[in-house]
Order: sequence, then C-alpha cells, then structure tokens
Amino acid sequence: MQPSQLHAIDVLLTENELADGFLAALRQRYLAEKFFYWFPLSVKAWLELCQGEQPYKNFSRSYQLVARHAGGLAGRWQGGRLEVVSLGAGQGDKDILLLQALAARGVSLTYRPVDSSQALLEMAVRRAADAGLAVRGLKADVAEPRTAQALAASATEPRLYLILGNSLGVIDPEEFLGALRHLLRPEDHVLVDGEIFDARDTLVGYDNPVNRRFAFAPLASLGLEDGRDGALVFSTESDSNREGLYRVNKHFRAARRLEIPVAGYSLTVQAEEKISMNCSYKYSRSSFLRLVQETGGVEVFEQYLSDDERFLLVLAAPAAQ
Repeated sequence: MQPSQLHAIDVLLTENELADGFLAALRQRYLAEKFFYWFPLSVKAWLELCQGEQPYKNFSRSYQLVARHAGGLAGRWQGGRLEVVSLGAGQGDKDILLLQALAARGVSLTYRPVDSSQALLEMAVRRAADAGLAVRGLKADVAEPRTAQALAASATEPRLYLILGNSLGVIDPEEFLGALRHLLRPEDHVLVDGEIFDARDTLVGYDNPVNRRFAFAPLASLGLEDGRDGALVFSTESDSNREGLYRVNKHFRAARRLEIPVAGYSLTVQAEEKISMNCSYKYSRSSFLRLVQETGGVEVFEQYLSDDERFLLVLAAPAAQ
C-alpha cells in the first residue's frame, strides 16, 4: 500500500470535534452511536464482534445477504459509470463484495465510504484500493445535516447508496430517510437493510458477553469496569407513536459514586445514575417496507430475506413523480 492511499480521505468531522463532542455527551449522560467506534478499544471490540467465532448476528446476516445476492444486484448495471456511497461504511467488508461484483460487470466505479471512525474508514479505503478501485473516503457523521449537504454538492455520476448492517436503525430512521430523500436523483438507487424484530431473539442478540464488551468499550476506555463500577442494562420496547417500530435500549447504571477523569476534567456520576446510550431500531417486515418507500420516497424493486427471516435487504430507486 502506498502512503498516499491512507490520505484518500476527506475530513468533515475532525478528531477534535469528536473529543469535544464526547466530553459534552458525558456531561449530558448520553453517548451517541459515533462514539462507539472512536476509541481504539472500541474499534478492537467491534472487529472482534464481527469476526469472532460467533459473529454479531446483524453483521453476519447482512454480510451473507450481500454475498449471496451481489451478483444478481450488480446485474442491474451493465457498464457505464457509478459512484457507490456507503453511509456508515465501517470497515467496508460488505461493500467490497458488491463493488467487486459491479466491477466484474464492467461498471466504472468510484467508491465513497462515509464513516465517523478514522480507523474503520482507513480499513475500508485500503480494502478498496488493494482491489484496484478508485476510492475516496469521507470522515463524517451521517446524522449531521452538513454531511448530506457535502454529498449533495459533490454528486456528478449516478449513485448507489448503501445503508447496510442495520445502519438505518442507529439513527431515527424517519429522519435518516427524510434526509436521504433530498439527496436522491432519478438516476440513483438505494440498497438498505434492517433487522426484523422478534420478541425473544432480538434482545439475546445484544445482551451477550461479546456484544456487551463492545457496548461497554467507550466506558472501559475511561477506566470503568462492567460489574465493578456498575451494570450495562439492555431492554426492548415498542415505539408508541409508530406502529411496527421497536427499540433496543441500553444504558450504564452506576453501582456507586464515581469520579471519572477525562482529559483533565473530573466527571462525577452518582450511585444509580444512568449514562444512556444510543438505541437501535428494529421493525416488522411491513413497517420496514412502508418506512423505506413512504419516508424515503422510493420504489422497492428487489427484496431479500435472511434464512432465519430476521433480516431484510431491499434495492430501491426514487419513485416516479
């Protein structure tokens, strides 16, 4: 790998902004999604979660669906130019499956992975560069309006937007799809997946030792220990305002009064006080399809369901006006 390949990343969200945001988030007792992929320990825990002997089910379900159907999906494009924009790309290992299938169809590709994690984004860029693909990453928070603005301003070729690994569910899906709707042009497509809620299996997929280690990693980076200093608590609930939507919630509950040193600043957390963490949305199958089509303003062309019927992948394009 040439050193220049590591610099094929535009920075919209700086490390200083992440650091300031993390301190502000701790003071507000709420950790957003982007902070779970920021610390080196968090990245390590995430990669272990995805690549371990018993990988994170949502990762493996999403990966297997893309692997199984990449060739068929790529068949919609025969030659021409295409920019693949991956929102919440992570390390890019699902993206590369589709990128290679598209390249095999003679499509002239540009890959634009978008993520807030510098470490994961470097991995996605390197993987694509090693495969001989034109790639330029964007370090940004996909939840911020300025990210959508930057993507809109840079659009030239037809685009395929990837929202994989239940990335839609880590931000309010209506807000995410509403922002995406303004980005989409008639020549664009969207490939998006989501987890189908199950009252028993969904919580088990999160409240297990491997996932707990990942979820606790930002607090472990501050010197806290799950069990000694408090407990990580998972729960599920239905969205009372939106039929067919569910949330997996998590929070840390302090077991005693804690003094947490953070960059010269001491954060006091009282016994039984909570630090909330971002939730993850799940869906009934009908609500997922309705949400994607109505809020996203698209027409679904293809649907692919995982073997256990717990994950749904759809290909869509802007609906005719």
